[in-house]
Amino acid sequence: MDEAFLYAMAIFYMTVGVAHFVKPALFTSIIPPFIPKPKLVNKLVGSIEVGLGFGLIFEPVRAVAAYGIILLLIAVFPANLYMYQRKHLGIPKWLLLIRLPMQLALIGWAYLYT
Repeated sequence: MDEAFLYAMAIFYMTVGVAHFVKPALFTSIIPPFIPKPKLVNKLVGSIEVGLGFGLIFEPVRAVAAYGIILLLIAVFPANLYMYQRKHLGIPKWLLLIRLPMQLALIGWAYLYT
């Protein structure tokens, strides 16, 4: 079961990473205005997510990838907060509020593989 959760996490981050390139407007719209070059940031975050998700698959770099995911989740938190405050994108505000503490659950999930 542990391996299934590991692969689910890897697929999740790779899929979300690819989505940054497939639907860039969605992701750039939730980048707070104080962050410069949102298109570049979107591409960097997407690439990092794909790379870290891929890294989870390989035992020798799994812990590094998991720590990278933890750092990434902390780094993208301002976008999630901005989305809750300003850019609902048709998503119910209560769901966006629940998403904020879910970052802690995702951090905990990643920490299992460090």
